[in-house]
Amino acid sequence: MAKFVNSDRNQRLLLPPDLRDWVPEDDLAHFVIEAVERVDLSAFSINDRGTGSAQYHPRMMLALLIYCYANGIFSSRRIERATYRDIGVRYIAGNVHPDHDTICKFRRENVSAIAQAFLEVLLLARELKLLKVGRVSVDGSKIDANANKHKSIRYDRAKQLREQLQEEINGLLQQAEAADKEGAEDPNQLPEQLRRREDLKSKLDEACRRLEERARKQAEREQAEWESRMAERDKRPGCRKGKKPKPPRQEPEETEQINLTDPDSRLMRKNRRSSYRQAYNVQAVVDAEGSQLVLGTRVSQCASDRNELVADVRTIDPSLGQPTQVLADNGFANGDQVETLQEEGIDILISTGRRNSRKYDFRPERPVQERKPHRQKWLIEMEQKLDSEAGRQAYRLRQQTVEPVFGIIKSVMGFRQFLRRGLANVSAEWELVALAYNCKRLHRLQLAAA
Repeated sequence: MAKFVNSDRNQRLLLPPDLRDWVPEDDLAHFVIEAVERVDLSAFSINDRGTGSAQYHPRMMLALLIYCYANGIFSSRRIERATYRDIGVRYIAGNVHPDHDTICKFRRENVSAIAQAFLEVLLLARELKLLKVGRVSVDGSKIDANANKHKSIRYDRAKQLREQLQEEINGLLQQAEAADKEGAEDPNQLPEQLRRREDLKSKLDEACRRLEERARKQAEREQAEWESRMAERDKRPGCRKGKKPKPPRQEPEETEQINLTDPDSRLMRKNRRSSYRQAYNVQAVVDAEGSQLVLGTRVSQCASDRNELVADVRTIDPSLGQPTQVLADNGFANGDQVETLQEEGIDILISTGRRNSRKYDFRPERPVQERKPHRQKWLIEMEQKLDSEAGRQAYRLRQQTVEPVFGIIKSVMGFRQFLRRGLANVSAEWELVALAYNCKRLHRLQLAAA
């Protein structure tokens, strides 16, 4: 039988007589508690054996995380401090104070519970008739990784440093052996500088291994396409064969880079005018019918959104329904991705990148340059759809639905950098951020509808 620490929120106190007297009736805390109660207890990581110390109730811990993230408190140490200082957090925690290690462990081990809570909040919104999956907006944004971009290293430079470090390690070992024979130092202890060099070399070895594995997997993905191109070339007669396609490269490019702190992160920039950052490309699918709730999330390691559209749309849980129309900006323009979704019966509206939506342009006037017409059939059809009145009205919803979501998450909630490292951990953290945003948004919609 599981043992839980008693955290009775109805426990009477002297000052105040009731903790709820200090939490307004319309506070987000009450909504978060009710939403978390819908999550099945089996989704949490629980010590069912009942051995050891009593554990904090998992629903209380999840509510604590959601409420703190919604109010811009992300660090486990700051969450622990808030259980003493913040009245809303203290009410959520039932006047108990889990330490930062417990909070970190819960956040790390209960990814499935966070995913279920994300779905339960959306199902609750549908029950309240505040969510209807139909037209959705898709967009991506760069969120900084928990790593310094100056810790990135190129493949060729990593190989050079490995050789240099090996020579230095061999030299230090010879010095240690000579000192051992002379009895000048403790024979059981290597110099500190030797340990530092061995640690750095092991990091470089792991970085090179990851780059080589990444190149091998990329070559496996490109092998089928190369074989198809070679088969088409062999069918051509004589001189019309053309240049022979190069086989997929099995080794990494010399300029390929990897970060020693967070190998899964990548150097990215928002646009050509922005600087490079060590970041992830976070994706969100947002309801464009009025609720502005996040329906699906994922994290990409690619700076471009060109190949993300299909994967983004498929993050929507089937129990919520299938979207009928998808709105996306020009960064998602990919004919193969559009065709795949259209075959599933989904209408797509993507900017073709050829129109200026500014009614009054404050920029200096530029000479008019004649643009070449689109050659791809799908781009021509897309431009015709966007030129229609219905297409223009529908596409206007993209900017006013998905972009405010990222603005609220970054500016209001203050989430601009991941705390965890690795693609799997970062994906779980991004889903928790989206869950906190959805609770914040749905609570606001409920208050407006009341």
